[in-house]
Amino acid sequence: MDYIPFEKDKQHIAREKEKAKQLRKTQWWRNQLAAGRCHYCQRQVDAAELTMDHVVPLARGGKSTKGNIVPCCKQCNSEKKYLTPVEILMKKLNDDKQDTTSD
Repeated sequence: MDYIPFEKDKQHIAREKEKAKQLRKTQWWRNQLAAGRCHYCQRQVDAAELTMDHVVPLARGGKSTKGNIVPCCKQCNSEKKYLTPVEILMKKLNDDKQDTTSD
């Protein structure tokens, strides 16, 4: 599934990036990092290895709110890219389906 993300207007992205920058300074975000758990793979990782991820990406209309921002390991963040949670699940299902048909 090759999806070319649509580009939200640049003002939206700039505004939401600034909000994310402010959220990084909050106790809420420090608590998220202190837990040391990736939202997607659930692995326990060092806080320095966690990144801030928008569940619904900014380029897809997401916002920088506590409900849309999660701590994420760098590996999961790289794999997720601009995908939404549903698209990630569909990609995994397709990958699993291809693995079973190639046996």
